[in-house]
Amino acid sequence: MSDTQIDEKWMRHALTLARRAWEEGEVPVGAVLVQGDTVIGEGWNRPIGYHDPTAHAEIMALRQGGKVLENYRLLDTTLYVTLEPCVMCAGAMVHGRVGRLVFGARDEKTGAAGSLLDILGHAGMNHQVSVEQGVLAAECAAMLSDFFRHRRAEKKALRDRLRAEMLKGE
Repeated sequence: MSDTQIDEKWMRHALTLARRAWEEGEVPVGAVLVQGDTVIGEGWNRPIGYHDPTAHAEIMALRQGGKVLENYRLLDTTLYVTLEPCVMCAGAMVHGRVGRLVFGARDEKTGAAGSLLDILGHAGMNHQVSVEQGVLAAECAAMLSDFFRHRRAEKKALRDRLRAEMLKGE
């Protein structure tokens, strides 16, 4: 299997996890932490359900990986994420010494792996993470776009229903 095929395999796994986030009403982001050919951590966004601003997909996967390895240093690992990590998640990757990040969709507003900031490659950091971007980017971006389109439609339907009930009551 080629490196590209391996990256796509794990990104598809991350997309499956992102669907779980959507099903739970969370922004659909999924993450898989791999060492060699073994999953050692996985996660999906859960900050709403967990009432925890740190419960991003990446953090969930890193926490699980640390427990599996019994070490906070996640050496020789690759983290696959459907969306470019934020500053918090990028910082956790640096502190955990993740070797490589592979992400799908860029995040121009909050991405910290090159879009807005480059925490992972910053020369001042004590560890740099190798980054591969754009793996299954169209699929990853489409899932996010579909989620937010669906959410806007739900909110509009609710507003319309409330408006109709108010008019009915007059």
